Amino acid sequence: MRMLFVLIAGLIMTPISSAADWPQWLGPKRDSNSPETVKPWKEPLKILWRQPVGEGHGAPVIANGKVFLHMRPNGKNEEAIAVFDAITGQSQWTTTYPRKATAIPFGNGPRGCPTVVGGKVYTFGITGILTCSDAKSDKIHWQIDTAKEYKGPSLYFGVSCSPIVEGDHVLVNVGAKGAGIVAFNKKSGKEVWKKLDDGASYSSPTAIGSGDARQVLFLTAKGLLSISPEDGTIFWQRKLVDLISESSTTPVLIDDVVFASSITTGSIGVKLDSKSNPPSIKELWAKPALTCYFATPVAHGKDTMYVVTGNNPLSFKKSAAVLRCIDATTGDELWKRDNVGTYHASLLRTGDGKFLMVEEPGNLVLFEPSRTGYTELSRSKICGSTWAHPALANGRLYIRDAKELVCVEMAK
Repeated sequence: MRMLFVLIAGLIMTPISSAADWPQWLGPKRDSNSPETVKPWKEPLKILWRQPVGEGHGAPVIANGKVFLHMRPNGKNEEAIAVFDAITGQSQWTTTYPRKATAIPFGNGPRGCPTVVGGKVYTFGITGILTCSDAKSDKIHWQIDTAKEYKGPSLYFGVSCSPIVEGDHVLVNVGAKGAGIVAFNKKSGKEVWKKLDDGASYSSPTAIGSGDARQVLFLTAKGLLSISPEDGTIFWQRKLVDLISESSTTPVLIDDVVFASSITTGSIGVKLDSKSNPPSIKELWAKPALTCYFATPVAHGKDTMYVVTGNNPLSFKKSAAVLRCIDATTGDELWKRDNVGTYHASLLRTGDGKFLMVEEPGNLVLFEPSRTGYTELSRSKICGSTWAHPALANGRLYIRDAKELVCVEMAK
């Protein structure tokens, strides 16, 4: 039975790699939480190595001593999965494949990041090519051009969804009629099921619950929804349409509240109904002024969210990213810190409850979470301007900017 109390009792995702790894979008549990502790630092952080890389905004991931990065080789109509030794930075191999020529604003490299599980690497390229490659060699196991197969409308800024692997299935937001969300067999690449007419957004999914109550949360072009990864059963839906079709943030679960946001429509909080079978939701709050662009919020405790917002482009205000502390039960702002970027800053919660923030100009900041105000503990310049999220694994933080992949030694 799909009892939601099972969901609430088992909110932790099934790990897909070791606890020390960062093997997928937003880390081990797809929630920007790391088990690692980070101490405040007084001196500039040490850069252990740098490697030149091709074009892209997707985050690096770390699995089994290697760093995996999806990118576009400079000047080529190709995409590549570049693999580096996580300790030395030495290049291990690069898996490349051709794709059609693109002319996309803000870059023609991949936006999504790899998912590494079971010795395989799953990537979803900017033109819609879903690839399963080997995690130990440059071999490609299977590949599907979803744009060609399903003929969905193209996104203005290209495909950005990072694949999620659930059991035997790989799920992505394809965004075509009758194939809004598609599940593929992770071993063969064959279609398992397809559901809905929802267009694609720039958001990546996450998963909550366990057993029969397992749900994958998508923020599509039409809104927030919950779907069974096993057979595509739609549990619940909540309309959240961005007026310029730029929904980009991953939904976030905090206690029994699901938080979702877009840049023009604002944010919503919906409460999971603990008495419902199958799972359902109840309206909790809506805040039109709480507008996230493409930085995914991060939860702290049972009632606090840290959110990076941008200015709604339709307001014709100067672009500015702002860090805000929000009460998750009401959506009310507790405090804010201005000027953490033009459009973006990314957040990561450490194992001892502190927060790392990569500001858009390339500054790494450590701050103490508090509902009463912002307390900065440390700050260091680590890279150039970036829209990528960081990865934290084995005492090292990995981040990419427009030109390089950078490995930073963290204070312990």
